[in-house]
Amino acid sequence: MSHAIETRVTRLLGIRYPIVQGGLARVAFADLAAAVSNAGGLGQISTAGLDGPEALRAEIRRCRSLTDKPFAVNFPIGRNDITPGLEAALEEGVRIIALTAGNPAPFIRRCEQVGAKTLVLTAGPELARKAEAAGADMVATVGYEGGGHIGRSDETTMVMVPRTVAAVKIPVLASGGIATGAGLLAALALGAEGVEMGTRFVASAEAIAHDNYKNALAAAAPGDTMLIKRTLGMPGRVLRSPHAERIVAAEAAGAPKEELIAMIAGTANARGTDGGDLAESYVWAGQCVGLIEGVEPAGAIIARMAEEASAGLARLRGMMG
Repeated sequence: MSHAIETRVTRLLGIRYPIVQGGLARVAFADLAAAVSNAGGLGQISTAGLDGPEALRAEIRRCRSLTDKPFAVNFPIGRNDITPGLEAALEEGVRIIALTAGNPAPFIRRCEQVGAKTLVLTAGPELARKAEAAGADMVATVGYEGGGHIGRSDETTMVMVPRTVAAVKIPVLASGGIATGAGLLAALALGAEGVEMGTRFVASAEAIAHDNYKNALAAAAPGDTMLIKRTLGMPGRVLRSPHAERIVAAEAAGAPKEELIAMIAGTANARGTDGGDLAESYVWAGQCVGLIEGVEPAGAIIARMAEEASAGLARLRGMMG
């Protein structure tokens, strides 16, 4: 096993490696979260795709039966009231809460009351500053390369990370385009204190995603991804597909918002994620698909990343004398 990588993030979260698995709606439940945490990273249970607080309680308890390591629960703010789910997670003893989209401030305050740490997913320095002001313990900042929802600018991870690090005092996780130990090492060199990875963990054995989706990620090149929902102000990167192309065409044609909403409904995502019909759906994918060579256990992914980061560091030291 590689030496631990110690940063403020690993100390805050009580983990061995500063590698955080993304929220991954419909894909990240107890099996994946536990596998990531057992391997020394931080797994997350996604609440998107779970049917209410009791289903979340069951998933938390299952995760706890599979690992004695820390794990988080991820809440997307805005679509539904997350308060019942958040209360359930806190009652179940979860002490790391990740918040995405929307205004995290009231939920951060609730987490502070019970001593839970908060990670807020942002895109760029301005949003990171707001999260810090609201009391977040750490932020992840996701660049243009990322899969799923990204920022409205086309700013890349390489540029966004050091700008965000300079803007806040709390620890920053780099997200977007990272799938290897070299990417982890690069993020640390840019001033981040860890990484959050989504796409790489979808292509893992423990992810609850259809094999067609996982295998497509492993086979894809960066150009096989595309952005949808730009005109709605919430761009997201997906695998290229006939359905995704139709969404972009409808956006370009100025289709009514109601028509677009129907095309991007969760059911359209589920057709691919759960059902394996990649042509008639959209599924999230970052440009790092070009770095994914196969579907593997999450533990193998993390172990190799740690080895690659260690070897990369040794290589750099050799260059610098």
